[in-house]
Amino acid sequence: MGADGFIFSGQGEAIRHGELPQPAPDPDMAERAALGFAQAFPGQSAMSALTQPQVQVFRRGAIAAGICGLLAPGLLLQALMLAGLGLFGLILAFRVWLVATGCFLPSRRSPVPAVDVLLPIYTILIALKDEAGSAGQLSRAMRGLDYPADRLDLKLLIETGDEATRTALLAEAWPQGTELLVLPTGLPRTKPRALNYGLERARGAYVVVYDAEDRPDPDQLRTAARAFAVGPATLACVQAPLIGVPEHGNWLSRQWALEYAIQFGRVLPALANYGLPIALGGTSNHFKRSKLVEAGGWDAWNVTEDADLGLRLARCGARVGVISPPTLEAPPRHASVWLAQRSRWLKGFLQTWLVLMRTPLSAAREMGWGGFLSMQLTLGAAILSALVHGPWALWCLVCLLAPGLHLGTLGTCLMVVSYIIGIATGLAAPRRDGAGAIAAALTSPVYWPLQSIAMARALYGLWHQPHFWAKTPHDAPVV
Repeated sequence: MGADGFIFSGQGEAIRHGELPQPAPDPDMAERAALGFAQAFPGQSAMSALTQPQVQVFRRGAIAAGICGLLAPGLLLQALMLAGLGLFGLILAFRVWLVATGCFLPSRRSPVPAVDVLLPIYTILIALKDEAGSAGQLSRAMRGLDYPADRLDLKLLIETGDEATRTALLAEAWPQGTELLVLPTGLPRTKPRALNYGLERARGAYVVVYDAEDRPDPDQLRTAARAFAVGPATLACVQAPLIGVPEHGNWLSRQWALEYAIQFGRVLPALANYGLPIALGGTSNHFKRSKLVEAGGWDAWNVTEDADLGLRLARCGARVGVISPPTLEAPPRHASVWLAQRSRWLKGFLQTWLVLMRTPLSAAREMGWGGFLSMQLTLGAAILSALVHGPWALWCLVCLLAPGLHLGTLGTCLMVVSYIIGIATGLAAPRRDGAGAIAAALTSPVYWPLQSIAMARALYGLWHQPHFWAKTPHDAPVV
């Protein structure tokens, strides 16, 4: 083995059934996985939600708005309308610019050069919980990676007591260098805690996170290694595109897949092209281990640790890039599964935004003012849109049905423009199934108000169970 985890030996044999190494659980390492980041970077951890200064700002803002509402309600309403229109227009223009840029990037951007590079040990971290049904597919996906088998360092991470998943994993064959790590009982029982536990045992120069249901392109690790080899020293992470595969799904799963197509096929490549902060996806993000450790790893108390880490890397002056080989995922098919997943995402977005806004001036200086504004128009816009889509759609419906009520010229124009841009954005997304994707894009305005239901649940969860991890069951294999 050479420096930085590089090795030079030949191919190794796969680990056969029942022979998976299982190091003893380490309570001290588990404690560091849970508390290490919060202790090292207390101001950037979601272990506590609102700080006292933030509570005071919100309270004073509410009091000021209440006084203005009593003394000059018309003036307050006009100010809110002007501010809302300005912010709405800025968010729409920024999103159109990103999507338009993303549409042309594939033809302008050269692929990662197919140069020969020294392939280092590559650590793969996979946190699993109640995933017995995914073990077979996961084993096939990992053994299908086009990477020297003796240079894989695969960590399968499960919680104490998850015997069904443990038994299923032991029944499969795995690449050489795979370990089954059982986390000791402890809080929070979250994916980032498990990832931190695995990171402490990682041997690779590079680290990638996968989920149990993922089917990554076989060439993904090699492409990421080449991207790091030829990229700038500040490149800390590359994100592979996530593609929802809804062939056996329904309208809801097609909407979910369309969101992924826009986000990973258009928005993220544009953000990376301009060096703007990127809220990472929860899987298929590849890191330089040294940069990941320098940033503190994952915040075990943030339920969207991926988005938090991506924006935190921007605060550290590191860049996030994108690569082309995708990872296939199965979208949620049931409304209850979608709602639980989406409310966890929104709760985590709120946690991440609140952490960033504890010291907004410091965050802006670290990200750069352009990066800080971009964060507000992406992460902040996702939160704001989830808050207003439902009430706005309901008000539009009431105005259409109730005599004497109307949106007015401005409101009608606002509704028409937003729907046209939203549908056009959907039509501009990369498409795997033409007719289904087009139908999803045309009906997407019906989908948007559902975000507000998820946001209501997210706000309740943020107040009562801020660190509860709503597990997404995976009942359908990716095809």
